[in-house]
Amino acid sequence: MNWTAELCYVIGLITTDGNLSKDLRHIEFTSKDLDQVETFASLLKLKNKISVKSSCYRIQFGNVKLYQLLLEIGLMPNKTKILGPLKIPDLYFADFLRGYLDGDGYTYSYWDKRWKNSYMLYTGFVSASENHIKWLQEQIKRLYKISGVLRFEGKSTFSLKFAKVESLVILSKMYYESGLPCLKRKYSKIERSLGIIERCKPGW
Repeated sequence: MNWTAELCYVIGLITTDGNLSKDLRHIEFTSKDLDQVETFASLLKLKNKISVKSSCYRIQFGNVKLYQLLLEIGLMPNKTKILGPLKIPDLYFADFLRGYLDGDGYTYSYWDKRWKNSYMLYTGFVSASENHIKWLQEQIKRLYKISGVLRFEGKSTFSLKFAKVESLVILSKMYYESGLPCLKRKYSKIERSLGIIERCKPGW
């Protein structure tokens, strides 16, 4: 399979919300957002039925070539707590990261009442694997020169969190042009936050 931006976005989704069957063929993707599963299916040109399972949407399909590629880059069945580094091309790392954000990432923002026109923005990524989240931090630091803060959140969960200045950097990398595949719900929230930050600039 050839590397593309769309493929790396899909790999980001599979890394967070996907599951590899032990039969070396079938892949499952689950999300609480129907449009996310529909985007996933569209990018892979899947015609498989989308089902509902435990209030989530699910699609399962067989693709030996994609499965083999996922193994080669470092994914595996039952990956949640044992996942380590992945082999993602630098050229498409931002697309992988956007998929990761749509799966196991978050942003939140608020007005800090201690200062006038102080609007805070945070971006974060979550993983149950310490080795994997450390690799993610190392890649972001190497490629984008920002490091964020890595911490253990309890219940076997690690988070990599970026404050406002670094969030602006990483968001600009992930959403480098309009029309990219993404979870619309999260992107709309990001757009609102970026609009507020722009209006808070001196001279607005």
